[in-house]
Amino acid sequence: MARFQNYATHAKRPPLLFLAGCFLSTAATVGIGYLLVVDFSAGTLALFVVAACTAIALLFARRFSTRVQDRVIRLEERLRLERILPDELKGEIGQLTTDQLIGLRFASDGELTRLVRRVLAGELTDRSSIKQAVEDWRADHQRV
Repeated sequence: MARFQNYATHAKRPPLLFLAGCFLSTAATVGIGYLLVVDFSAGTLALFVVAACTAIALLFARRFSTRVQDRVIRLEERLRLERILPDELKGEIGQLTTDQLIGLRFASDGELTRLVRRVLAGELTDRSSIKQAVEDWRADHQRV
């Protein structure tokens, strides 16, 4: 089922389970850290290290998954640009940053060339400004 998507509605929020895990692991780290200060013991220190490592691991897991997806998007968009752009612009694809390519993924094929020209001219520089310039939005419901 295709849902309508635009600049205002495209952002993907982390799943509730991830947010709950971050909250609980952070709360456990703070609580055990307090116990460690009040009544130091080797067992409390071990619990603190486990809780802190769990909180850090959750944050890294989220960051790693989005970074991998950014790399996939970069590859997909470079292939799409090779297929769609006129020959005089194909040599400029390497100048586009990953951030710019991520913003361009929402542009329809019909407006992609115009937006790439604006990006290369320095008119649109960051992901947000590129997305805001998209008129014919191409939805992406696969974002992690």
